[in-house]
Amino acid sequence: MKDAGADIGPDGAAVCHALLDAAKRAGAEAADAVAVAAESVSADVRGGRLEQAERAEGVDVGLRVLIGRRQATVSASDASPETLRVLAERAVAMARAAPEDPWCGLAEPGQLTDRRDASGLDLADPADPPSPATLEAMAREAEAAALAVKGVAQAEGAGASWARRRLHLAATNGFAGSHERTTSGLYVSAIASEGVGMERDYRGESRRRAADLPDAAGIGREAGERAVSRLNPRRAPTGAWPVIYDRRVSSSLVGHLIGAANGASVARGGSWLKTRMGGQVIPKGLDITEDPLRPMGAASRPFDAEGLPVATRAFVEDGVLKSWVLDLAAARQLGLASTGNAMRAPGSTPSPGTTNLRLTQGTRTLQALMAEMGTGLLVTSMIGASINPNTGDYSRGASGFWVEGGEIAYPVNEITIAGNLSEMLGSIVPANDAEEERVSVVPSLLVEGLTVAGA
Repeated sequence: MKDAGADIGPDGAAVCHALLDAAKRAGAEAADAVAVAAESVSADVRGGRLEQAERAEGVDVGLRVLIGRRQATVSASDASPETLRVLAERAVAMARAAPEDPWCGLAEPGQLTDRRDASGLDLADPADPPSPATLEAMAREAEAAALAVKGVAQAEGAGASWARRRLHLAATNGFAGSHERTTSGLYVSAIASEGVGMERDYRGESRRRAADLPDAAGIGREAGERAVSRLNPRRAPTGAWPVIYDRRVSSSLVGHLIGAANGASVARGGSWLKTRMGGQVIPKGLDITEDPLRPMGAASRPFDAEGLPVATRAFVEDGVLKSWVLDLAAARQLGLASTGNAMRAPGSTPSPGTTNLRLTQGTRTLQALMAEMGTGLLVTSMIGASINPNTGDYSRGASGFWVEGGEIAYPVNEITIAGNLSEMLGSIVPANDAEEERVSVVPSLLVEGLTVAGA
């Protein structure tokens, strides 16, 4: 087993600079390159027996080349010198044949961040990676705890994992930076049964450090209790009802809003928010902020995918939309400055995206929010989505619990909830139960004016 400071595969900095050199030799006018090296260890158990144990290591490299206003991107999972040479030549040939894109291009040197690593963000666990035996024991403990819950018939599976990912980004504009992160995870899925009825639920957790994971038995027990609570579901009454999105699913609503604020969508005219800049989009007193520099944050990073600085930013302040989510291309198209929100996989060009979002919490508990609602639907699980990006019309499958008199009355499933995102988001009332460890720190949300289609 390697120690936590060991190298993963080839030197990412050397790979990126070799790609840039190869691209320039092949005729590129400008280029950027990314190398992502990763290793992982995992163990899955089922029925008290080890089902799979796996260790994996790999590297992915990507190259974007620019010739005038034409660009092309290629990627590979091999960092050998010959592969890098072929990759660069192919990218240049593709760029020469590509249509012109007036908005593409690297950042100017003066736009680049001085922060080139993740110092101070505490994104990598200093402890040695766990052994497969340790992970197996964690998964067994979680599964056993789920099976010990009365009403649980079987565990669909339990697994524990550890992963380390190191990214290096370099470009011909002079940028070169890297950062590393680790992730430890544990999950269990339980199946409860009564008569001929069976219901499934789960709990999964991940942390930067393995020592910060919740107790395995507690994770398993909650997965089992969740599954049992869903037994003997009914169909919800059809009609217009208030709905509470449990914190397990509430971040999807914030995601829909931030997705509509994506500068690329706005520039194309394909967003229901396109005319709402400076307008009220959620209730007064609520902010939606991004903090990519949050220490130990689930998605923290020291720079964006174009080498630009990242910083805490309020996309929505006091309920008012203050900023689009912008990379360089979207910013140029809209005549604005990038917000440092470029995201990128090795095989794709940069595009706008966010990390570590947070919605202002309320002061009431989930129970108090249900009491305020009186009668309505508590959603704990969602499936599928039909969302019109131009109008915000919204429809999703859901399951959860029917609430009467402010208390859970019975579980429900096979229902559809529908509304319009503009109206839904304008009425949200947050609880105070957001989980700080999540990528999106969003509490349970009470939403008025939805149509529930059930029985």
